[in-house]
Amino acid sequence: MTDWLYNGEPYYEPGEYYGFVYIIENLLSGRKYIGKKFFWSIKRKQVNKKRKSYKVESDWKTYWSSSDELKADIAAIGEHNFKRTIIHLCPSKGVTNYLEAKEQMVRAVLENSTLWYNSWIQCKVNKSHIRPLRERVE
Repeated sequence: MTDWLYNGEPYYEPGEYYGFVYIIENLLSGRKYIGKKFFWSIKRKQVNKKRKSYKVESDWKTYWSSSDELKADIAAIGEHNFKRTIIHLCPSKGVTNYLEAKEQMVRAVLENSTLWYNSWIQCKVNKSHIRPLRERVE
């Protein structure tokens, strides 16, 4: 298993963060993928006829993207030929969504399929979702 790297160091604990934006790089071809992953998911269960919500850790430690093309390359040439790097640690779901889309747009991931595995960009963000980012700027 290849560790997630953040600032060049292995990253093991989510801390107070909700999610992260990452780049996975094929070390043989140089081709890359930008995506996002949430550290947590909300589960619900029925307790005494009431729905209770609780937070559980996601599969982020073993996650390798939603891209079928990237996953096929990983299966073909092995995880050791890929580098997983966290580029943003995010305090909320909205910030995670926004920064993923921003990175994908700035890097023009859809414009060159020989450099990028990304085949689509999807994002729905309201300015209230990125309040933590706006407060840093203002």
